Amino acid sequence: MTNLGLPDGIRACLFDMDGVLTQTATVHAAAWKETFDAFLRRRDGAGFRPFDAVGDYDEYVDGKPRADGVRSFLASRGITLPEGDDDPPGPDTVRSLGDRKNALVLEKIKEMGVHAYPGSVRYAEAARAAGLRRAVVSSSANCHDVLVAAGIDDLFEVRIDGIVATEQHLPGKPAPDTFLAAARALGVPPEEATVFEDALAGMEAGRAGAFGFVVGVDRAGQAEALRRHGADVVVEDLAELLEEEAS
Repeated sequence: MTNLGLPDGIRACLFDMDGVLTQTATVHAAAWKETFDAFLRRRDGAGFRPFDAVGDYDEYVDGKPRADGVRSFLASRGITLPEGDDDPPGPDTVRSLGDRKNALVLEKIKEMGVHAYPGSVRYAEAARAAGLRRAVVSSSANCHDVLVAAGIDDLFEVRIDGIVATEQHLPGKPAPDTFLAAARALGVPPEEATVFEDALAGMEAGRAGAFGFVVGVDRAGQAEALRRHGADVVVEDLAELLEEEAS
């Protein structure tokens, strides 16, 4: 193992953003809950079953492109909505629900700011010092602004986010395409890259892409689920990988 807690031969680190680098996963979960609960309340009345910001979030929306998350959760409730590509904000469509959620996220980030996990910053800095290539892979269209707000955008050479995925027609996680695009941009084959993810969809993407190593970051007490979905190792904080080598 290297002094980063990675297998020998690893030359690149591919980091998810929300929940791995930045403390924004809870913001997304809260925004999804507010969006879906309002929709379900309108649809089903007082007897509606609310969105679970832990279980439903992890299973259906975490790590996925926004529209895919909307479709996935609605399908779990037996609901189908029109896509609504050019709809105004009013109608309930896949597009409008996703747009409402994104507006809430931006409001919450503006109010609360963005904070990076100190252990993740330490790890990314150690990877840079060790000469490993580094990329951020996120389904978020706000990825660049979040990295800048957190003060960590300079740690990464490549960013494959929701905007890039749309431009390059890349399917989102659990498909491996965005991670594969990041590895290509860094000039490193998948078997020489490590994926760092906290989402079950991200674990599946790492496994499907045949990457050299997949690190599950357990921020929500789902270590066993992360392993089942493809993690080679699970940590609660990336600093643990450095501390294991130092001990």
